Amino acid sequence: MEKEYVMQVAETIRRQLVTLTPTSVLLSWGIRKLYATVFKDMPSLMLHVNGRLFKGYVVICLNGSDYYEVYLRNGRDVQCLCDEVCFDELGNLIDKHIESGTDKTEYNRFCQQQLNILLKTSQEQL
Repeated sequence: MEKEYVMQVAETIRRQLVTLTPTSVLLSWGIRKLYATVFKDMPSLMLHVNGRLFKGYVVICLNGSDYYEVYLRNGRDVQCLCDEVCFDELGNLIDKHIESGTDKTEYNRFCQQQLNILLKTSQEQL
């Protein structure tokens, strides 16, 4: 697979994620590094994440059907989240598995607790 093609696909995936996913959601994933790579013979973007529910790599691949396949990879363990994802569904799918989960009430409570901790720490430093 040509390097330029892999780089072009990875950049397209990155732009779609950044454009269609709220910044606060992207920041909650704890993204440290982005890689253009080939995974399972598909051009891909790999993100190293440090989310609440998952820490490791998220791999987003463009398959032959013009859909994305999304995988979670932690060491040798690889889990396919979905093998037919449209570009506008990527952010929600990834967030559900690495940060927010399926219980929105529980996640909102967690976020409020974290905010309270941050505010308390800020007030103590004043």
